[in-house]
Amino acid sequence: MNDNTANPECVFCRIAAGELPAHVVYEDDRVMAIMDLGQVNPGHTLVLARHHAETMMDLDEDTAAHAFRIANRLARAIERTYAPAGQTILQANRPIGFQTVGHFHLHVLPRQEDDGVELTWPAKNPPQEELAAHAESIRAALAEA
Repeated sequence: MNDNTANPECVFCRIAAGELPAHVVYEDDRVMAIMDLGQVNPGHTLVLARHHAETMMDLDEDTAAHAFRIANRLARAIERTYAPAGQTILQANRPIGFQTVGHFHLHVLPRQEDDGVELTWPAKNPPQEELAAHAESIRAALAEA
């Protein structure tokens, strides 16, 4: 799905093309990792696709897997560097999913006690029959792919 094109309106495409400055932590032909300008905590890093893909669903599977492999490497490096109390690896899709830049990226976020980051999880606890129906729907969609 990744069409290997850049979007001239996209800030991350412009960073990947070297048109805008960034503090690069890692880069290869598929992804780059940069310091997040909106640092929540020291070491907050973004892993972004070099070519424009708005969401994770727009990436090919190899690029998606590679981005998560690099996030894993970065998380281990951040662990050694900052010894955070925890880490949040976050990938958001579309505004309702908390995506603020319409270009695939992962946040590798070292966490500290009382750092102000919150995530609510309003569990609905549906009955087992409903969960079984959802599972069947997803299995059917997977079979179509």
